[in-house]
Amino acid sequence: MNITSFYRAVALVASLSVPNATFGQIQLVPVVSGLSSPVFVGHADDGTNRLFIVEQAGVIKVLQPSETAPTTFLDIRTRILAGGERGLLGLAFHPQYVGNGRFFVFYTRAGDGALVIAEYAASPPSSDLASTTEEVLLTIPHPGFSNHNGGMLAFGPDGFLYAGVGDGGGGNDPNNNAQNVNTLLGKILRIDVNSGTTYTSPADNPFFGPIAGLDEIFAYGMRNPWRFGFDSGTGHLWVGDVGQGAREEVDTPIQIGGNYGWPFFEGNLCTTKGQNANQCDNQQSYLFPLFDYEHVGGRCSLTGGYVYRGFQNAVANGTYLYGDYCSGEIFAWSGSTPSLLLDTTMLISSFGEDELGEVYAVDLNGSVSRIARTTACTYSVSPTRATYPASGGNGTLNVTADPGCTWTASSNSPWITVTGATGTGTGTVDYTVAQYVGKPKKRTGTMTVAGRIVTIQQSR
Repeated sequence: MNITSFYRAVALVASLSVPNATFGQIQLVPVVSGLSSPVFVGHADDGTNRLFIVEQAGVIKVLQPSETAPTTFLDIRTRILAGGERGLLGLAFHPQYVGNGRFFVFYTRAGDGALVIAEYAASPPSSDLASTTEEVLLTIPHPGFSNHNGGMLAFGPDGFLYAGVGDGGGGNDPNNNAQNVNTLLGKILRIDVNSGTTYTSPADNPFFGPIAGLDEIFAYGMRNPWRFGFDSGTGHLWVGDVGQGAREEVDTPIQIGGNYGWPFFEGNLCTTKGQNANQCDNQQSYLFPLFDYEHVGGRCSLTGGYVYRGFQNAVANGTYLYGDYCSGEIFAWSGSTPSLLLDTTMLISSFGEDELGEVYAVDLNGSVSRIARTTACTYSVSPTRATYPASGGNGTLNVTADPGCTWTASSNSPWITVTGATGTGTGTVDYTVAQYVGKPKKRTGTMTVAGRIVTIQQSR
């Protein structure tokens, strides 16, 4: 079976599945409210764990940890055409932001509604206020429709900047933009912003150089890839492509040069409209979603999310979290069938991650909430005293987690903060567990759980 047939088979099974209800598995912990039409939340991966919230009108807010009132990080409202599906739509921080202060935004331009990807900077990077000086990287003309702009930006594990661009709007992609490799509409783009010029296209992009098609294109056949995310565990890109009148779809892993079928296929459904009808028997030319779902139960617009790799056990590690803007439901995909985790009254405009891998839900009505377990994890630690070798070294602790709160041994295993280093005698120290925290590079120890040895690098 070739890869196209495999994904087609998996997707057909998934599309027939009714989400299993598992209410009570998660809760939403309020983080900030009183926002103006928020459409994204993210982080700079700079060690501060600040949250950056994009408001549609053209403002980026910054929220310090443990605070509830954000401040303005960037205000570019005069450059933005906002309303409906237009506005300031995307934000991505450079992987070396902690040193260079560079970040990138995606917006619809005042005046003509053209799509713009532009660069800004904060100096120093730790500042809570960025400069309004702009360098435009890309300008994409948009047809006379206000919808299907896309708007997502994210850096991949390869260090390149990815962008999701809609097909330009109108029913059934009237200009066939998604299939036309000579336009950037209806595509996933990938560009290199570290080349010393405004940007270049990676040489392994499918239409690079003399190959017919635009150099920036990474994948095509998209309708409106509003939100996507990279799985920090596998590096795979998960794209939520918003459907038209029948199906919503999630595509992964996105293949370089892959054609995802729009407007000939909406999810797994052949659209059979006009010029598209002759493609129903040409399925081998297209890649089909991992899963799709129908417009039932008030569902009508997918909001793509993230594969959970956090440390607070909100859901099982490796679970894909996503939602529906119209129904307010939050779903999980864990490899076989979708599960309905929570039914909310939110207009879910986006999901986002913090530095520790925790996932947040954004409500267009004005709030951001963290997805969390409904019950706290508990742990037991033994022994409470670790003995060092006479020449120095590490102590060891055995940690046992309660069911549903376990990790596998890896570089992403959680860390603990220790207190009470008051041991008596040479080479001994007493430990008590204060809290579990994420991001190993921020701490001075390693640990694994579920019966595995924990190594604590704690000076005497």
